[in-house]
Amino acid sequence: MPVAGSSLGDDLRSLGFDVRTAADAAGVTEEFAAVPAHERVALVDPRFVGHVHALRLALTDPRFPAAATRGALTVQPEARTALTRALAAAAHPGETAPAGAAGAAGGPERAAVPGADTRDGDAGPSGGAVASGAGHRPGATVRAPGAVHASGEYAGSPSRTRPSGAATALDPSGAAALDSSGTAAALDPSGATALDPSRATALGPSGTAAADGFAPAPGAHPSGAAAAPGATAAPGAPGATAPGATGTHSWVDDIAARLDAEGVPVHRPELGVLVAAVPADARERATAADAVAAVDDERVRLRAAVKSRDGFFTTFCISPYSRYIARWCARRGLTPNQVTTASLLTALIAAACAATGTRPGFVSAGVLLIASFVLDCTDGQLARYSLQYSTLGAWLDATFDRAKEYAYYAGLALGAARAGGGDDVWALALGAMVLQTCRHVVDFAFNEANHDATGNTSPTAALSGRLDSVGWTVWARRMIVLPIGERWAMIAVLTAFTTPRITFYALLVGCALAACYTTAGRVLRSLTRRAERSDRAVRALAELTDSGPLAEAVAKAAARGAGSYLAPLSAVLGAAAVLAGTAAGGFGSWLPVGCAVLYAVLAGVAVAAPLKGPLDWLVPPLFRAAEYGTILILAARSEVNGALPAAFGLVAAVAYHHYDTVYRIRGGTGAPPHRLVRAIGGHEGRTVLVTAAAALLHDQNQGFTIALTALAAALALAVLIESIRFWVSSGAPAVHDETGEPA
Repeated sequence: MPVAGSSLGDDLRSLGFDVRTAADAAGVTEEFAAVPAHERVALVDPRFVGHVHALRLALTDPRFPAAATRGALTVQPEARTALTRALAAAAHPGETAPAGAAGAAGGPERAAVPGADTRDGDAGPSGGAVASGAGHRPGATVRAPGAVHASGEYAGSPSRTRPSGAATALDPSGAAALDSSGTAAALDPSGATALDPSRATALGPSGTAAADGFAPAPGAHPSGAAAAPGATAAPGAPGATAPGATGTHSWVDDIAARLDAEGVPVHRPELGVLVAAVPADARERATAADAVAAVDDERVRLRAAVKSRDGFFTTFCISPYSRYIARWCARRGLTPNQVTTASLLTALIAAACAATGTRPGFVSAGVLLIASFVLDCTDGQLARYSLQYSTLGAWLDATFDRAKEYAYYAGLALGAARAGGGDDVWALALGAMVLQTCRHVVDFAFNEANHDATGNTSPTAALSGRLDSVGWTVWARRMIVLPIGERWAMIAVLTAFTTPRITFYALLVGCALAACYTTAGRVLRSLTRRAERSDRAVRALAELTDSGPLAEAVAKAAARGAGSYLAPLSAVLGAAAVLAGTAAGGFGSWLPVGCAVLYAVLAGVAVAAPLKGPLDWLVPPLFRAAEYGTILILAARSEVNGALPAAFGLVAAVAYHHYDTVYRIRGGTGAPPHRLVRAIGGHEGRTVLVTAAAALLHDQNQGFTIALTALAAALALAVLIESIRFWVSSGAPAVHDETGEPA
């Protein structure tokens, strides 16, 4: 049973668990077998002393197949079989944990599952926790830490459950298993027990309490335990990082080590100043309790809700108060998806206000755009605060930011037309969307090409690292790239006090300078580094090219060996040919059609070999610039009523497809089905089709506008239906970007 005076039972209940007890190992085996296979189970050492938030991080994060901290372990349904084997192996005292296993006590922090770093969602963990106590079992040993398991059947786990059920606690030598509905079993010293989520027997006097949220805390000690700043750790003090800190061995840590050996990547959350320990005696327990009292874990939780890297405006003007809005939302049961939707609606209302073309409308639009951005920050902070992550949440977060910004561009264009003088800025609005989308493709392609490359070093990267030590340069470089916070603040202020034309001019100049700065830096890094690109990166770049049937046919006919610079050179020549030919030929000429065919041929040559060259990551953004730019030039040169708004809609539909591809790749699920890519023509097929429509329909009044509108509608329908089906029903892992890259 838990140590007298321990709050462990109440802590588990506060996280949504019922606490149950079990007498021996036989009871654990029997109870565990009775737990439904779709439910989560967990183990907790009854001697555990630490912050509630440390338990929350270890037992309730839905993103990982298994997670652990000192004396606590949880597994999702997909890792239940491995846990069963680990428990069976641990029942034989003479067995030794296989090589490669790492003990939780003092072991290195494990890497997170690939593609499992998510923004938010509407579902939290539904699993359970087991409080298990255990002294070191006779004869059981744990070998030195081995390699982190970052792949295999458990990598990229889509589990998204929320604890709510019963919990069983064990005394020091026993072990208890929790089921996924929040059941926690407590074991006595020699046994182990598994919880059934339907049981409500409580370890302590109170009943079940649902937790309202959880958030990660950065900076953890490798063992998952850390002492509060200034706290002196006596020998054996749990959770301490000071020299001499020890702590007793826990049977739960052996189970975590065996899961590692089974190939299940056990996530160990970073705890920072939070305490998670298994004291060996009363003196250590008292020291650990003092360390717990010295740190306010709610402050840690709130601080960790803010993204570790962000822009200057977001960090200093939004996050200081938006985190409290996130906590307010969590305490009232609101989900990140609801906040994300509120942010979208606010931005759409802002776009509608801008579309009125009046000064009060423009002022209201600017204010509402900032309010939308505050909510946009709040949804991610709420997700981190309450550990509510889901696949749907990742999709909403990935798409709504772009939908909000591009809808606002359209609102400004409509407002300019309705304002006095009827200024037509649709070409500027479309140009801003093209430039911003191409910037993002540069970011995505470069990161996908290099994030797992070996030997990935360069003098340029080293210089950037040295500049990071000079504080003001960090913020200056983050502002130069004009991330979403700075960009939206600029748009809001200019909308309120100037005209849509001035707003778009400033936006285009700012984004162009940012694009030149980031692209030049990445080109320099690529030219000076000596890196071996992984097969995964090569595959990702190929998927990002969005090549259709025409390019594929040329690639097969022009099969070649990989050349260092042939792919980007072909892409540059093709893009330059179609853009220059379209601009020179004018609307109605057949010259753009011939240049588009040449572009398709050169695009096929570019992808004829694997994209392993140092600058091959430039191929996808060059293709985006060629396709979007051709549509923009044709619509602007046509002087046909409605052509530019129709072109805006077409580019928006195609851009959605490209963003959808990026976030699927980030989630480790691969690009959209190839049949869809072929059905919508690929980038080169759409370019040929649009130029042909301009040549054939130039002498018809609204023919080109109708053709662009029909193509936009058909593409949007095909892409959205498949995309929504995938994100809602596929169970793909949701990915949240914490890198601080410009959005």
